[in-house]
Formats: sequence, C-alpha cells, structure tokens
Amino acid sequence: MARTIQTDNAPKAIGPYSQAVLVDSCSDLLFASGQIPLSPTTGQMETGDITAQTRLVMENVRAVVEAAGFTLGNVVKSTIFLVDMGDFPKVNEVYAGYFTGSLPARATVAVAALPRGARVEIEVVCAR
Repeated sequence: MARTIQTDNAPKAIGPYSQAVLVDSCSDLLFASGQIPLSPTTGQMETGDITAQTRLVMENVRAVVEAAGFTLGNVVKSTIFLVDMGDFPKVNEVYAGYFTGSLPARATVAVAALPRGARVEIEVVCAR
C-alpha cells in the first residue's frame, strides 16, 4: 500500500525519515518530506542568498517527485517553512517559476529554526 522513495538526485535524509512515501490507492498520493538547500552530490549546505537556497530546495523537491514518477505538475499541496518572513517575496518569486497551469494549494509558515541552519524548507504532496 505504501512504498518509500529514495533518489541520489536529492540529498539523503539527515534523520529518521524517507525522502518521500508513495501511497498506492485509487489515486496515487506522494507525500514528500521537506527539502532544505543541501547539495545532493556534496551534502553541503548552499551558503548563497535566499534565492540560491530556494532554487536548490526546488531542484531537490523536483528530484524526489520525479524519482516517484510524478512531476511538479502533480503537486497539489505545498508547505514552505521560513526562518525570516522578510524572505517571502524572493522565495515566492523562485517558487512561482517552477509551476505552470493550476497552482498547488500552499501554506507558508514562519519557524524559529530549520535543520543545519537552512533559511527555507519546502515539502509537497502530489496526486495523480
């Protein structure tokens, strides 16, 4: 009924969780864990500005989604976690560039801190 998804094209999990879990039912559902700006090849944090961090996060999200056989067009819900809501306009601009057509439902939440000092984390749910 559920299977874990793992790809080397996104950072390995840094804790006790899967990159994503695929639920097979009448309609396939993918619950992707939050991605932070870690390089999948080096495991190092992106140290650039919030725009560079958000781009890497979205590329990591795309890699996990595609590893499960979905596309960003299948994203029905996303949650963005920000350490500084002042970053929202730049994050929103980068995020918008990854979606066309119907946009997913979304929540943006301010948090006190994120793993490894990240400034942004994004998780998604996909459906077919």
